[in-house]
Amino acid sequence: MPAPVAKSQPQKLVFTMNSLRNTTLSTDDDSMHYEIVTRYWHPNITKINKFDMETRELLTVAEIEGLQTKEPRVRFGGDKGQWMSAAEFLRYDPENTGGTFKAAEDTEYRWKTHKGRFQLIKSDDPEKKALAEFHPHERHFFVFRMSKHAYFHLQPLPEITQAIDKFIVSYLLVERRRRDSGIKVKLQSH
Repeated sequence: MPAPVAKSQPQKLVFTMNSLRNTTLSTDDDSMHYEIVTRYWHPNITKINKFDMETRELLTVAEIEGLQTKEPRVRFGGDKGQWMSAAEFLRYDPENTGGTFKAAEDTEYRWKTHKGRFQLIKSDDPEKKALAEFHPHERHFFVFRMSKHAYFHLQPLPEITQAIDKFIVSYLLVERRRRDSGIKVKLQSH
């Protein structure tokens, strides 16, 4: 009798900080390790670097110019890539804080919110099954140090791991838009 096939468990990609411009995303075993950094000498460019375990070096996989502005630009592939506007890469949902992007020519993903948390789904999936789900950080008594860091639960699918660079960039863009939307108050005179 053959041995039972073990199902792969979802991977937990943990944020070290709550900043969108300076943080690290990594798994427990460091099989995936990404550094998101904005240097003080280039305050307008946020780089997403991947730690290559074989060569032990950081490789720039994507850059976002003007993450904190209204019209950021993105580029994949380091210095060799071409800049494109964030609107070309990610189509924002006008009614919600999410958006859609293409990871490959035939695969489109959508960020949606479910119970106030971002979820990544395939745009054409009728079941709307989450491929990645964001879990926000928690604090001791809501004000002290973080008791639990923010993290993503990633389903163990090859299509997600192949598109992880675009996944991270798209998350940074939709999360910046969500944080900037905030609470808007309209004052009216009586």
